[in-house]
Amino acid sequence: MSPKHLSFVETGRSVPSPEMVLHLARHLEVPPRHRNDLLLAAGYAPRHTALTWDDDGFAPIRRAVRAVLTGHEPAPAIVVDRRWNLVAANRAASILTEGVAPELLEPPVNVLRTCLHPDGLARRIANLGEWAEHIIGNVDKQVQLAPDPSLEALRSELVSYLDALGVTPRTLLDGTRLAVPLHLATADGDVRLLATIATFGTAVDATLSELTIEAFLPADPETARALERRQVVAP
Repeated sequence: MSPKHLSFVETGRSVPSPEMVLHLARHLEVPPRHRNDLLLAAGYAPRHTALTWDDDGFAPIRRAVRAVLTGHEPAPAIVVDRRWNLVAANRAASILTEGVAPELLEPPVNVLRTCLHPDGLARRIANLGEWAEHIIGNVDKQVQLAPDPSLEALRSELVSYLDALGVTPRTLLDGTRLAVPLHLATADGDVRLLATIATFGTAVDATLSELTIEAFLPADPETARALERRQVVAP
């Protein structure tokens, strides 16, 4: 592609081919769903499917994800969509919902809202300012990459909860930690969990590319023992 032709595309003097649209989108790291929007804007049909979690075609993915969730026990793990709505969870994830107001657990459950709402998990997070920094930062990255009015509204909502709680998102670096844990008070004592993120790196379906598996790991031996005890007593 010559610089001159690219300039013509940018100024509207030339119409890009669908291949050029996809080529530019790929190098700009535009998500598949938004690549479809670009194709439509250029007058072409979408190229990426966008199945739903419950579609028959998603059955292999559901089986694979549930195997990952089950295999991660006794540590909690969840699956969320692009707007942080809960898609699936393992049994150990109950540690993240204990004491949360019932209305916040009515589907669709938004895990960020549930986490920072004054009647949600926030009441049990000992390092809420640090964890809020992690959450707000993730939303900011998403909006920067692919603007979404729903995510922008969610961010404003989350900030309002923090204001109500008198909490300021912040990162406290003391030189002794490798990562910021989720420090959570539970009936089994305080636990500290490290968050990991997994996505489908070869996804071409828009929905699949937006699924995120957030799996938590015990940050210390005491947390590992607490999670094991919970698994033993779980029904």
